Amino acid sequence: MSTLENTNAFDYINVLGKAADAAWLRNDALVHNIANVNTPGYKRQDVDFESVLKRELHNSKYVSMDAKVDHLSTGRLQVGVHTDSAGYSYRLDGNNVDIDTENAELASNQIRYNGLMDSINREFQNLQSVMK
Repeated sequence: MSTLENTNAFDYINVLGKAADAAWLRNDALVHNIANVNTPGYKRQDVDFESVLKRELHNSKYVSMDAKVDHLSTGRLQVGVHTDSAGYSYRLDGNNVDIDTENAELASNQIRYNGLMDSINREFQNLQSVMK
């Protein structure tokens, strides 16, 4: 067994990977919303990874972030697409997609995804420098 296998070196990378997967899934949902902006009765879809992560991190209050991530079960960081504000619509056709909001959310989510990928790459670079 190598030294890295005995450590928690990949804990942050695993969490970042789950966050990147959720951002990718959210991107698909936002694009789907934009495509259905004129579909009568369509309700917008969304993905909320942040709430799941927050809930899981609060399960271990009063400890350091490293300890929280160390004890975090990435298997419980599963998220899926959900219908957002299913009963709410300001339009007569029942559709609740606001194109301006969706475009802003899409741009924000793309920045988030790029930042997550940069963070994952930096974590791997840190591991590479340690192994040299």
